[in-house]
Amino acid sequence: MQKILGGLRKICEEFNLIENGDKIAVGLSGGKDSTTLLSALAKYSEFSKEKFSLVAIAVDLSDGKMDYTPLQKFCDELKVPFHLVPSNVFEVVFDIRKEKNPCSLCANMRRGILNSTAKELGCNKVALGHHQDDLIETFVISLFFEGRLSTFKPMTYLSKTDLHVIRPLLYCSEKEIINVSKNYPIITNVCPANHKTERETAKEILEKLDKKYPDAKKKIFNAIIHKERYNLFD
Repeated sequence: MQKILGGLRKICEEFNLIENGDKIAVGLSGGKDSTTLLSALAKYSEFSKEKFSLVAIAVDLSDGKMDYTPLQKFCDELKVPFHLVPSNVFEVVFDIRKEKNPCSLCANMRRGILNSTAKELGCNKVALGHHQDDLIETFVISLFFEGRLSTFKPMTYLSKTDLHVIRPLLYCSEKEIINVSKNYPIITNVCPANHKTERETAKEILEKLDKKYPDAKKKIFNAIIHKERYNLFD
C-alpha cells in the first residue's frame, strides 16, 4: 500500500486533485481498482494536509443480479458511507438496444447515474479507479481504433454537472494494485461483454510489445505524461 499511497500523493499534489473541504464520491464497482482507490483515499485522508470527506457510490448495472453486501461491509470498516443505486443498464444495453459495441453506451449510462447521484449527495468531485495501465491502453485504443492521440487526464471538469472527475491512481500500475487488493472484496462482473472488448485487444498489443521491446509500456507512459517529450504537429 505504501507504493499506492506514494503514487496517489504525488499526483494529487502535482495536479491539485484534492482541496480543503472537498466531498468526493468514489465510484465503487467492486473490482480491484475501485476498492483499492477507496482504501487508499481513506488512508490518505488520515494524513493529508487537505481535509476532505468521502462517500462510496455503487451503480448496480445488473438490476439486482449482483450481491453488493461485501462492499457495504468493506465501506463500514473504512467508515465511509455507502450508497447502492439500482439500475437496469444491462437490460437496456443488451436486451432492449442489443448493442453490438455495448461498452460505450454502458459507460455513458453508468457515468450519468454516478454523477447525478454524486450531485444529489452534495459532492463536488468524483474519483475513478483508472490506473497507469488504463492510461496506456486508452492511448492505444484511441490510436489504433479511432485514429487519434488521446487518453485520460488526471482531472476533468464536467460543466453540465459542475463536477470535477479525478483519477488519483494514474501513477500506480495494475501490478501494484493487484498486490494490495488480494484481501479486498471483489464482486464478480456479470457483464456479457466482460473480457471481449477493445481494451482486451489493447492489453494483448501491449503485452506483445513489452515482450519484444522491454519497458515499452513504461516508455509509452513517460511519453504521455512528460510534455517536453512531445514532438507533434501543432
